[in-house]
Amino acid sequence: MSTCQAKFKADEPQLESAVNNRKTVPVGGFAKRVFDVAFSFVAILSTLPFFIVLPAIVMVVSPGPIFFAHTRIGYGGMPFPCLKFRTMVPNADQLLTEYLASNPEAQAEWDQHRKLKNDPRIIPFVGNLMRRLSFDELPQFFNVLRGEMSVVGPRPLTLDEVKDYGEAARRYKAARPGITGLWQVSGRSDISFRDRIDLDCRYVATCNLTSDIQLIARTISVLLNGRGAY
Repeated sequence: MSTCQAKFKADEPQLESAVNNRKTVPVGGFAKRVFDVAFSFVAILSTLPFFIVLPAIVMVVSPGPIFFAHTRIGYGGMPFPCLKFRTMVPNADQLLTEYLASNPEAQAEWDQHRKLKNDPRIIPFVGNLMRRLSFDELPQFFNVLRGEMSVVGPRPLTLDEVKDYGEAARRYKAARPGITGLWQVSGRSDISFRDRIDLDCRYVATCNLTSDIQLIARTISVLLNGRGAY
């Protein structure tokens, strides 16, 4: 039995019901959804200048699309386009494949964290700055309004990552993925993929509105600190 399963076995029936029956309410229920919509409206209105300035800078430094929509897996296992301001060069996927193939140390780092501290795909300066402050994730508030994400929840997973979650994937699929969450306040990219799985399981098992508000407050402190952001 994995660490995730051992820690949170008690709530298995409720979580399996949420995953297997899409008519059920995602973890957090109606109150969480109301909070998500209200918070996202306020967040979008208060950050409108960034929606003008950041795309303009990206277009000047790295011609190409302003937004990047990457397919992630959401509640009930449904895929959705997770929105971001583009922080990588247009040929990022090809560049990553070539870089990992020629750099065993980078491949090992990628296998452990699914992140690279010195990622050759990042747009110089502006890309790193946006990722450090998580400004690239501002468009995800529109994903929240569309019901595809929550303000707080598990880290959005790709299809390959969901497969690597094994049995823990059932817990992940019982909630909407979040813009922030336990992963973001617990070290971000400095923690291992295995630890990230346990954090997602812990969040799903203990989710409530009070803890969501506390995680949002902790996120602000983490963003200012910048630790683990790359």
